[in-house]
Amino acid sequence: MKRTITHLADGRELIYFDRRDDADRSAIDRRALDPRPVASELRYDPLTEEWIAIAGHRQTRTFLPPTDECPLCPSSDTRASEIPSYDYDVVVFENRFPSFSGNFGTYGDVGGLSEVRPGMGRCEVVCFTSEHSSSFSRLSNAQVALVMEAWADRTAELSGIEGVEQVFPFENRGEEIGITLAHPHGQIYAYPYVTPRTKLQLGAASRYTGGNLFADVLAAERSAGTRVVASNELWTAFVPAAARWPFEVHVYPHRQVPDLAALSEEERAAFAPLYTSVLRALDALFGVAMPYISAWHQAPVRYGRDLAYLHLELFSIRRAPGKLKFLAGSESAMGAFVNDVLPEEAARMLRSRIDH
Repeated sequence: MKRTITHLADGRELIYFDRRDDADRSAIDRRALDPRPVASELRYDPLTEEWIAIAGHRQTRTFLPPTDECPLCPSSDTRASEIPSYDYDVVVFENRFPSFSGNFGTYGDVGGLSEVRPGMGRCEVVCFTSEHSSSFSRLSNAQVALVMEAWADRTAELSGIEGVEQVFPFENRGEEIGITLAHPHGQIYAYPYVTPRTKLQLGAASRYTGGNLFADVLAAERSAGTRVVASNELWTAFVPAAARWPFEVHVYPHRQVPDLAALSEEERAAFAPLYTSVLRALDALFGVAMPYISAWHQAPVRYGRDLAYLHLELFSIRRAPGKLKFLAGSESAMGAFVNDVLPEEAARMLRSRIDH
């Protein structure tokens, strides 16, 4: 793999990840860009003990542009995009409209009981391929491996930024999910705190009296088999027994590791065919491109690393042809989920669509 660092016109960092050592990445950003926005505010909610990012500059971010104006496609002779080169394999760059950054402004007291501090951290965009009409499910095994190299590289580097507590690579796919750009891409958030979901999981793991809670969940699902969707020697994909979403799949390596950077070369290679087969099974369920969120759960930088267990959570809000699951009163207001699809049935449906 070749890794090339350059910068965009407003100073944001951009990194090319190439399979070829002779890839030329000397192209420069020809655009005249506005100054970068200041970092968001973080406001503390004393009732939930959670930090909320207030990022007003994100209201102006690009929203579903036509294909010929996509900012994630390579640049050309007639149009300059976020990627200066005329082609690329995988590219990562700082988000132009970040939820967290190191560009601090002035933050005053907002009154009440809320503490305010800068939304420090970093947000990056990961372009999986230069092909606008492609998808992660259609990437070759070699291309997925390169994406994983980029994820691992960024996990290690972002974890070293002062004040960053957790690194979260993820992909949102589909207009129903709320994407603003259709090009195949994901994002990476480097948070200045440990996220609420991770705190809950690690809290449960710390109170568990067996071995490692995550490892035991994986072992139990592999033993039962009824909710296993796909597996190989190094990974297992299964629908959790208490799935929140109509179609939800968790993908675990068989070896406990804290984050993507800790995966072996063999584990990274084995992930690609299993994961893309699950994505294709999702699309095959109803004959439409399924909207989904794909989220890597990694260990925080400094907290609970001995308890954490790297895994991927993949879920779709589509519950049937023409029907979506919206977060209604119980889920949105109370955080109390109601799932309309039996997890065992979801697993059976997905298994029947897995490539063999």
